[in-house]
Amino acid sequence: MLADAVSSAGIGDLLDKVFSVSSVGVFKTDPRTYAQLLDPLMATRDEIAFVSSNRWDVAGAANRGLKPIWVNRGGNPDEYPGLEPVALIRSLAEVAGLSL
Repeated sequence: MLADAVSSAGIGDLLDKVFSVSSVGVFKTDPRTYAQLLDPLMATRDEIAFVSSNRWDVAGAANRGLKPIWVNRGGNPDEYPGLEPVALIRSLAEVAGLSL
């Protein structure tokens, strides 16, 4: 499913790795889904920008100390006060212009 989504979006050349909850056997917002990013990327939590169009997923990433970016294409209201994204964008094309 993820490979098809990346291919369909035409962003495969921009990604080094795609992560899935299937590798840890739990669903988001379980902390293990976000922790799986650290070792393979050899990064600390504050070095990882986590991009999602799902506000609940952005809240989960914020709760785990990542830098969440919310792709809010539809202009939806923020349902998770206290777990805000570091940036709010309207499309993935805007990610390149961010300085975090």
